[in-house]
Amino acid sequence: MPAHQNSADRPLRIAMISVHTDPYGEAGTGDVGGMNIVIRETAAQLAAAGHSVDVFTRRSAHGQPQVRTPNERLRVIALTAGPEHPLSKGEHETVVPAFAEALHDYSGYDVVHAHHWYSGLAAEQWAQDARAAFLQSFHSIAAPVDSPLDAGERPEVPARLEAERHLARSADAVITVSRAERDTVVKRLGAPAEHVIVVHPGVDITRFHPRDASASLTPRELVAAARIEPLKGIDLAIEALALVPENERPDLTVAGGESSQADGELARLQALAARRGIARHVHFVGALGRTELAARMRDALAVVVPSHSETFGLCALEASASGVPVIAAAAGGLGEAVLDGTTGQLLHTRRPADWASAITRLIEHPADAARQGAAGRAHAETQTWQRSADALAAAYRTVIDRRIES
Repeated sequence: MPAHQNSADRPLRIAMISVHTDPYGEAGTGDVGGMNIVIRETAAQLAAAGHSVDVFTRRSAHGQPQVRTPNERLRVIALTAGPEHPLSKGEHETVVPAFAEALHDYSGYDVVHAHHWYSGLAAEQWAQDARAAFLQSFHSIAAPVDSPLDAGERPEVPARLEAERHLARSADAVITVSRAERDTVVKRLGAPAEHVIVVHPGVDITRFHPRDASASLTPRELVAAARIEPLKGIDLAIEALALVPENERPDLTVAGGESSQADGELARLQALAARRGIARHVHFVGALGRTELAARMRDALAVVVPSHSETFGLCALEASASGVPVIAAAAGGLGEAVLDGTTGQLLHTRRPADWASAITRLIEHPADAARQGAAGRAHAETQTWQRSADALAAAYRTVIDRRIES
């Protein structure tokens, strides 16, 4: 971009990088989660606003097309880097050099936005060579292996934490999904505070909507939408459910597949439900498509999010859009996704009895549940993906203009 041309003068050419998962994969399977939804939805909205967006990911299946075009301004480009089959999360460090080399066949971008640390390592030099603005998002941040789960995700490989520190300090800007993540990026990774920009995710308020008011339904199901891994704290939801009086006890449906970090977690959770005598109340249904998940949510008594740590907690906002209350841990960005006492309850304790009490209150006070659900929907309607993408585009322009001025 010429030095005299302000970034507001024209649409942007944007490259988004996602090495270790395909943003168009099914959420809840393997390591596909909220990050993928954020990339997919913001890319679509940026393209709809007139920007040109290329999303780069790794070819992970034989015969996977090199280029997909969800719309005329949006391309999904699968680069050959390593074997053409899925890899566990930790194996992706070995394919970063090949991915980085493959990126050099492409050029002409104003912005390179890397998602997750593998993507940052792959794209940093390419962005510098192209004189493009380089932005980094982490979506989850490693914690030392001996730290408690509430500190964040365990590193897949020893190099992760140091790589995240490097990227946080070298990127032109870091985009975080919450103020809580911003604090972690500044305090743990050492990013300059003035270079960290918060862009809250949005929600699809068309797909996620309340059930028909005329439906004669008494909700008797709790829903937890999470990959099966220790960080998500599903054991707490099971322990709490076991303490709800039997004559009031709802079912718990867990929608999500095992991640590469699961390490036998599904079997452990099933055994826990059996030991507590509530196996018939706990259903592991695997990853659900987005439309099916939305249907489950809007028919639920509540959505529970017992995670030890979340950078935001997208499923909490999806629950609000569905018109149902949220019961969530007061962990990380969940304090921004849930309006405590208004759209749901934030619990500062991991005592199962306290979670059981929160569940029981919703069962015994349906008017309160309805009030929280209605407030959640009203809040979600202000948190669309278009709003999120507009904020992201503004962040891109801020960084581009700062580079021009310097």
